[in-house]
Amino acid sequence: MQRLIECVPNISEGRRPEVINAVAAVVETVDGCRLLDVDPGKSTNRTVITFVGPPETVGEAAFRLIKKASELIDMSKHSGEHPRMGATDVCPFVPVAGVTMDDCIKVAHEVGERVGKELNIPGYFYESAAKRPERKNLAVCRKGQYEGLGKLSTDEGAPDFGPAEFNDAARRTGATAVGARDFLIAYNINLNTTSSRRANAIAFDIREAGRIKKRDGITGPAILDAQGEPVRIPGTLKSVKGIGWYIEEYGIAQLSLNLTDINVTPVHVAFDEACTKAQARGIRVTGSELVGLLPLRVLLDAADHYLRKQQRSLGISEAEKVKIAVKSLGLDDLAPFDPAKRVIEYIIAEKGNSPLIHMTLTQFADTTASEAPAPGGGSISAYAGALGAALATMVANLSAHKRGWDDRWEEFSVHAEKGLALQNELMALVDADTQAFDAIMAAYGMPKGTEDQKAKRHQAIQDATRNAIDIPMQVAQLAHDALDLATTMAKDGNPNSVTDAGVGAMCLRTAVLGAVLNARINCGDLEDADYVDQIQSRCAKLVESATRQESEILATVDRVMAG
Repeated sequence: MQRLIECVPNISEGRRPEVINAVAAVVETVDGCRLLDVDPGKSTNRTVITFVGPPETVGEAAFRLIKKASELIDMSKHSGEHPRMGATDVCPFVPVAGVTMDDCIKVAHEVGERVGKELNIPGYFYESAAKRPERKNLAVCRKGQYEGLGKLSTDEGAPDFGPAEFNDAARRTGATAVGARDFLIAYNINLNTTSSRRANAIAFDIREAGRIKKRDGITGPAILDAQGEPVRIPGTLKSVKGIGWYIEEYGIAQLSLNLTDINVTPVHVAFDEACTKAQARGIRVTGSELVGLLPLRVLLDAADHYLRKQQRSLGISEAEKVKIAVKSLGLDDLAPFDPAKRVIEYIIAEKGNSPLIHMTLTQFADTTASEAPAPGGGSISAYAGALGAALATMVANLSAHKRGWDDRWEEFSVHAEKGLALQNELMALVDADTQAFDAIMAAYGMPKGTEDQKAKRHQAIQDATRNAIDIPMQVAQLAHDALDLATTMAKDGNPNSVTDAGVGAMCLRTAVLGAVLNARINCGDLEDADYVDQIQSRCAKLVESATRQESEILATVDRVMAG
C-alpha cells in the first residue's frame, strides 16, 4: 500500500503568478512528492497549494516551499481579505493512505523545528499537532494576524518554534502555523427543491452547531443562557458544518457541508442522514457532489457501508467498490464523476512501476514467451497464486450471495475479504519477482576494474540474490496461506462451485512449488550458509504441506460431486 500524506500550505500571495509558480515548483524537486493543485485567489491575495508525498520526504518538500515563500514574499507589504500572519500562513499535514495522525504530527513537529532553527521563522503548532491545548484552534494562533505579531515576545503569544521577537526578519516573513489535521471534505448534497430556505432547514437539522433556539420555536427572540449567549439546538452529526443554498447553474437547492473529521462523520453517514432529514420535510435527495480531490478510503468506506446494508460480501475488487460508491452516493447526478481525476491515489499512480500486471492477458503471455529471460517462473508462480486466491474468493462471494444462505453472508464476506487481500499481495509480487531478477543483472553489470569496485559489486550481487530468494519465499508463503481458504470453500462453500475451489487449490499448489524452485536455484549463489539452510528447510515444509492440502481439497471436491 502507498503511504501518503497530503500537505496543504497556504501562502500569502495570490496576484503574482511568477511568485506563486516559483513557490509551488519546489515541491517536485523532492523525490516521491507530487504537486496536485495550485489555487490562487486575487481578492484574498492568497494561494492554496496541495501536494502529496510519503512521510519520509513530504516534510522536506514543505520545508523547501516555506523557505522559497519566505524569500519571495514580503509580509510588510501584504494586504488581502483573508486572515493571515505569514508568507506561508498555514502548513497542515493530512493523512491520506497507509499513515496515521501520529505520523502527520511527527512530520509537522520536525518541519516546525527546522523552520524555526534554519529559517529563523517563528510559528505555532495547531490542530492535532498543538503543544498547548488552546492552540488546537487556528484562530487562537492567528489572533491579531500579522499586525499583532508583537505578541511573540509575550507569555501568551510566545511561539512554539523560532525567535520570540518581532524582529526585522519576522517583519518580512511573518509567522507560520504548522499543523496536523484530518482530511476535510467539502460535500454538496442535491435536493429536488429550489427552496434555499428549506435546504437551510435541513442543513440546520444535520450540522453540529444546529440552530438557535427561539421562544416560539420558529421566529421571535432567541432564548439566552446564563451568560447571555443564544441557546442552540444541536444538529445530529458531529464534525459537520453546513448551510443550504440555491445553485442557479443546476437549478436546484443543495446542502453545502464541510466534513471536518471524516473519522467522526464520513461521507456516507452524512448522505444517509441528509436523506432521512430531507424525507421528513417532504424533500428527496437526488445525489451529491464531492468538491476537489479525495482519498480513496472515502469511496471504499462508503461502498463497504452500502454492501453491509444490502447484506452483500465486502470481498470484491476495488474497482467494483468505487462503482458502488459512486452510484450509492449519486456522485454522477449532476456531472460525470471520474475517479481517475478525483482520487488522490489514482492521480499519482505510476503504472510504469507495475508493467506486467497492467498488461492484457495476451500481452502477458506473449511477453513471457519472448526471448527475454523475465518474466519467468517466479512471476508466473505469483500470478498462478493470485488466480488460485481469486478462485477461492469467488466461491466465498457466490456462497455469500447464495439463495437460502442469507444468514451466512457475513461469514462468507469475511472469507472473501481475506482471499482478496491474498490475491492483491500475490499480484504485487508478479512484478516484484521480475524486478528482483533485473536487480541481479544490474549488480552483475557493475564495474569491477578496481578492488573497491569489485567489493561493491560483490556485495550488490549478494544483496540482490538474497532479495531474489525472499520474493519467491513470500509468494510461496502467501499461496500456502490461501490453501486454508480453498480448503474451507471446498468443505463449506457453495457446492455448485466446489470445482472452482479445486482448481484454485491446484493453482495455489503450483504457486508454492514454482516459487520454491526459484528460491532454491538462487540459494546456490548466496554465500550465507546459515540463511540458505533455513530457506531450504522452509521450502521442504511448504512443499510437503501444499501437496498434502491440495490432495485433501481434491478429495473433498470428489466427495461433494458424488453427493
